[in-house]
Amino acid sequence: MSKLEEVSVLITKGKAKLIGAAVQEALDDGCEATAVLDTMIDAMGVVGEQFKNNEIFVPEMLVAARAMKKGVEVLKPHLSGGSASVAGKVIIGTVAGDLHDIGKNLVAMMIESAGFEVIDLGVDVPADKFVEAVRENPDVKIVGLSALLTTTMPAMKNTVEVLNAADFRGSIKVMVGGAPITQEFADEIGADAYTADAASAAQKAKELAA
Repeated sequence: MSKLEEVSVLITKGKAKLIGAAVQEALDDGCEATAVLDTMIDAMGVVGEQFKNNEIFVPEMLVAARAMKKGVEVLKPHLSGGSASVAGKVIIGTVAGDLHDIGKNLVAMMIESAGFEVIDLGVDVPADKFVEAVRENPDVKIVGLSALLTTTMPAMKNTVEVLNAADFRGSIKVMVGGAPITQEFADEIGADAYTADAASAAQKAKELAA
């Protein structure tokens, strides 16, 4: 098994304690840092597919994402500019009035694992805070909104309206998700994309940022 294959297997199996050493060995062996990162991103893509197909569940996905994080820590100094964000920046948050963060955190981890830098605004985020965050990070490509309650769907609608009215709207894509959210609702409020789970969100983010 090549060093890169080993890295891939350790990610899919979620071996956070072993991944750091394997990444270092791959680098010592002459593998390019970007190649190692691509291998890890692909491995997380496999994990995402398994999750979508109900072959694995949230706990397995979390341990894989944790392993990914540990691998990236070893890799970061070797990537140009010390940054592991090859795909761009994503702002993510749960909308005003909603305190749920498990789904959002999972999406953040999967998007990060797909090579993005994630700016997580947390929960109960008012619309103007999303706008402020985009202004502070003009290179952001995607804004992700999460709502887990039917009662906070109006807050999501309001947030999308505020973002749609902003002067930077042409340079960002707005993604929405959460238990009560549907494709129809996303279309109705003027979002660019809706995804049903964290793995699809990571996939969609890659498409939108391309």
